[in-house]
Amino acid sequence: MRLLLPIILSLVTSTASAAASFDRKAWQQDYSQLKSELVDRYANLAWKASDAGRIDLPALDRNTEAAVASASDDTQAADAIRAFIAGFHDGHLSELPYLAVATTPPIEPSRPALDPAAPIGGCAALGYASTGSVAFSLPLEGLPGFKLILDGLGSTFRAGTITRSGVTLGILRIQNFRARAFPAACLHAWAELRQAGKAITTDSMREAAELRWFHDMAAEIRALRHTGATALVVDIGNDSGGDDSGDWTPRLFTNRPVRSARLLMADASDAGRYFADEIRDINEALAATQSHDARAALKDARSFFYQQTAAIGEHRCDLSWVWREQRAWSPTNCNRLLSAGYAGGYSPGLARSALGDSKAAAALSSASTVQSFFGSWTGPTYVLADQRSYSSAEMFAAVMQDNRIAKLVGNRTGGDGCGFMTKNDPIILRHSRLRFRVPNCMRLRAKGTNEEAGIVPDISVPPTEGESERARAERALLAITNDLAGASRKPH
Repeated sequence: MRLLLPIILSLVTSTASAAASFDRKAWQQDYSQLKSELVDRYANLAWKASDAGRIDLPALDRNTEAAVASASDDTQAADAIRAFIAGFHDGHLSELPYLAVATTPPIEPSRPALDPAAPIGGCAALGYASTGSVAFSLPLEGLPGFKLILDGLGSTFRAGTITRSGVTLGILRIQNFRARAFPAACLHAWAELRQAGKAITTDSMREAAELRWFHDMAAEIRALRHTGATALVVDIGNDSGGDDSGDWTPRLFTNRPVRSARLLMADASDAGRYFADEIRDINEALAATQSHDARAALKDARSFFYQQTAAIGEHRCDLSWVWREQRAWSPTNCNRLLSAGYAGGYSPGLARSALGDSKAAAALSSASTVQSFFGSWTGPTYVLADQRSYSSAEMFAAVMQDNRIAKLVGNRTGGDGCGFMTKNDPIILRHSRLRFRVPNCMRLRAKGTNEEAGIVPDISVPPTEGESERARAERALLAITNDLAGASRKPH
């Protein structure tokens, strides 16, 4: 008992000290700051406060205020604010790691030059690493009759074929929509640059690897067709997203015109940075082209982004209602959003070789960067997705579905939607120093709904009780072949 008494007294003293240092008012001020900054900067706030947003925002606010008011220490107060952010169910609205206060100026190490003779180390130094599961999201590899053609390790993508009901399906795995998640793309691009005698630098490698990612995808699609595939399944299950390649990639699966999603930006400084980037690219394209048509189109685009830059601050209506009530969603209602053109730029999309100037076309619609790969496949296409398909994977699924390029198979996607069109500063709460990243953009579907709602499958294949993943994989294939059979019976 004599030994326990000092320990008990120490714990009591420690608890009392923590309680004495707890400043509830400061936490309440942090929460007020957080709500104020969400009103100013969060692109999805009005959507989340609508009947389509899938949450009860006034109730979430009331519960958080009560939790902070009843907190007895810093941990409880921080947990209340974290629960508030989690309650939005938006993966792009999330906490960032805590940063300690710097006591000395940071020292940034110099970057060593890339050694052309060391591609493995060079690609690793550039950040190329497999960050997603190369395996198919359903265990197709283990089904009878499946033939693995490319393993996704030495090759950029995993691909194979399987025949069901007399139909040979080609299956292509895209586990991430970012070239940096595919080391093979970097290694292939490195070898290509070196063979051509071109300089291997950080910039040249990143550009070459991005193009190689699309080159390899087109090549693997052709390989599947040559092995007898008559329909294609693109597996984006468990794909956490990436970059704008989610908007570019659908063009590889059709030779028809493709429209990108409408883009909205939060009416805040981030929009100004995005518009400035677009204007810079347009000016560079203008300086490089003599085409009358290209120059006219570029000037129209530049005028649009100048107008939108001037309009920043004009859409800051009173959004305080979001903490009190739900209202119907409409892109034209009070939402603090600015039109930003389309996901790929000013134009919704351009045909291959439009304007006769590839640089001008890419400045108007960034997908034209990879126009040489458009239409690599034109047959029936299905997209396999699940609740772990997020962000750029959802952009891909939405463009494929809205443009009737493919049917979506599986589960509703996770519902992250658009994240960040330009780098932005996090919200940093003044008292606690908690940090949160905030999405600054919204992509609208063809019918005007927010992509953040998730993409609903055309052919639902939900998990069922007692069913193995292999059985579900077989059921998904059956659903696809049944749909193909039904399509073939329809009169043309």
